[in-house]
Amino acid sequence: MINEAILLESRTLREGVAERTDVLDRVKALSLLPDGMHVTTAMVAVYFQVGIEAVKSLVKDHREELDSHGYRVLTGPALRSFKDLSGIRSHSPSLAIFSRRAVLNVAMLLRDSEVARQVRTYLLDMEYVARTQPVDNSVHSPLSDPLTDLDDRIDQRITHILGKAVVPMFNALIETSGDHRRELISLRDDVQRVKRKLCLHHARLQRLEAPRENRPLAGVMAAMDAMSGFEFEDHVATLLRRDGCTDVVVRGGHGDRGVDITGRTADGRSLVVQCKRLSPFQSITSPDVQKFLGSAKVLHKAEVALYVATCSFTREALLIAAEGGVTAVHRGLLEAWSAGTELPVL
Repeated sequence: MINEAILLESRTLREGVAERTDVLDRVKALSLLPDGMHVTTAMVAVYFQVGIEAVKSLVKDHREELDSHGYRVLTGPALRSFKDLSGIRSHSPSLAIFSRRAVLNVAMLLRDSEVARQVRTYLLDMEYVARTQPVDNSVHSPLSDPLTDLDDRIDQRITHILGKAVVPMFNALIETSGDHRRELISLRDDVQRVKRKLCLHHARLQRLEAPRENRPLAGVMAAMDAMSGFEFEDHVATLLRRDGCTDVVVRGGHGDRGVDITGRTADGRSLVVQCKRLSPFQSITSPDVQKFLGSAKVLHKAEVALYVATCSFTREALLIAAEGGVTAVHRGLLEAWSAGTELPVL
């Protein structure tokens, strides 16, 4: 088997596996911008757990190769158009964006990142298996359900087509359209919602079918990153019910008095939950926790308070949560909880 370090030196080998971008989500969830196609330099740095300067330095050294895989620096009208389509709010005169292929290219070039090393190893392991395993000519395994397998393959194929063909087509039409721009944007948003629901459905099937010790954590987080705020609240409510909580009610929206979910633990303690579905590179700050602490303990007089987020908490936020009796469920803990690990506080 080829050592993963060879990818660092051989552009020819890198080109040979450049299409295997699915490996990124198998190693760790890769969150995309709202256009479903790109990430920023900061998001790349978060994914590989390195500093932004390390990514910028790598781009400087390998710009031509990364350009060939979808790296772009947007300025002027192109940047304004991209901001309109993706919903990015930034006053910077330029924006560097990476396609999934470009992110995979970074993984094959970045030396000082454990995540990048895992991507390279996983990538070559998959290539090795694909080239060496015998071809299975049987119709299907006697233990599998052919109709379920077919449905799963159809869902995955539809998801792929929506992401790779339909959404980009809408983006191109929107850029050149005048009178029908609003209708096209609405249709594109509908397509993206369908894609997110298919991704979530597939991730749930994987979680239910896999043994607990082998459940695909990256797939679970990728599905959560694709959820809307309401879908995320429903997901957390489902986890609470799974772990024995009763009277679980999703209260998100106006008039929720500062909490998104209320209920009772399995042993009868009153429970309130705040849910925040944010990008992985963002953080929950101390004012966020202080605001929830007041609602949870003063307004609701809750015995158990959970602050569940798809991102990290700042150090000060964690300290305030600990002092105030709030359980901070950060991205890593949420990943484990979603995969079957119970929260000790429940």
